[in-house]
Amino acid sequence: MNDKAPITESEEFSTIEPADAGDILMGYLGTTPPFGQLPQRGERFWVDRPEQLAHAVHELRQAHVVAVDAEFIQVRTRTPQEGSSSVPRLALLQLAIEQRCFVVDTLRLHDLSPLAEVISNPDVAILLHGAGADMRVMAERNLHVMHYYDLEATSRSIFGQHESSLAAMLRRAFGFHLDKSLQRTDWTRRPLPPAMVAYAARDAEVTLALYHWLNEHYHDILQLHECTGEPEAVAVWIEPFLRGNAPLSPEMAVADAKSKGLVKNKNQIMADCRAALTTVTHPMRKSRLLRLIADLSLVQLVPDLMPLLEARTSDERAGSARTLGRLNVQSAQDAITLLLADPVQDVRKAAQTALRNLQTREPRQQRALPTRAADGTRSWSVENTIQSPDDENGWKSRLRSIIDA
Repeated sequence: MNDKAPITESEEFSTIEPADAGDILMGYLGTTPPFGQLPQRGERFWVDRPEQLAHAVHELRQAHVVAVDAEFIQVRTRTPQEGSSSVPRLALLQLAIEQRCFVVDTLRLHDLSPLAEVISNPDVAILLHGAGADMRVMAERNLHVMHYYDLEATSRSIFGQHESSLAAMLRRAFGFHLDKSLQRTDWTRRPLPPAMVAYAARDAEVTLALYHWLNEHYHDILQLHECTGEPEAVAVWIEPFLRGNAPLSPEMAVADAKSKGLVKNKNQIMADCRAALTTVTHPMRKSRLLRLIADLSLVQLVPDLMPLLEARTSDERAGSARTLGRLNVQSAQDAITLLLADPVQDVRKAAQTALRNLQTREPRQQRALPTRAADGTRSWSVENTIQSPDDENGWKSRLRSIIDA
């Protein structure tokens, strides 16, 4: 690994071996497009000096899409305030474009700010497989992703959560087995052996190849997973639930929104949720919205939910089935029954759960009920009594009193 030459070891996806047709995971029962062809390995560059990083950025910022993968370790820290904790530490960052891959030594390079021209550029789409962890560890080094596709989430929307890993998708898309034997190796050792550098680079390279395969065969679903950072026009009180980090329960959030004048009555709550069903396109956010509708028992939205049983993504089909089951919509049984033959295992399981709820009408435990004290503070208690879904003296009637008050 000299200053100017690329990494030139002869390995050409040597850790990937052809897979038999029967090696494809069988949780997905639908058809799969023909195998694609993994490209020949391009040049790989080891980057551990500022001038090398500048060259890499010059090459990367000319691309429209950049596949990114990170290798990191967990480091134990201790502070007087928080005690002992484990924090991720970025060890390598791999960035692949057509015929080039740059492996950045983030331990030796303390200043990664030049990479912001690529990572934080809204005109460059960053490709990640399992975006959450990699984005968090990059953010620790002030690299904030602005425009990205999460290929793991895209694959999950098509084939289900148990068949969305990078290894599973490479078997399905290219008929190849991905060796992950070095996944838990020590990425802090220096110098890294060429085999470890090749292993790291390869994950970014095959992520780029997988993007092209998904774009060719599932373009519409891939586009649903595009994240640009542009806010969606949803009610303020709904947004935390779509992000998955709402600090309040749905009932408490409604009460809080009413106290702030954001919600006036139940009709507005239904209107806000109905508008969000139309506006929200990202499948995971749509699934979280469906859960919120179930939590708030908005049976008036059933006509808006029924078409989602035939949605393109498994997230929406499964989410709508679960919601209709929780809302006790007996008229949806036939439509949900059809999902027992859905190609995606997640949807079949959701349909089974929904039908079980509809056929047994299992009682639901009462949720926490908020009260407001004279000084404005709120408290809540959970009663042990379990009420029937039809019991107007149960939690639904109390929730309605909060909403309609």
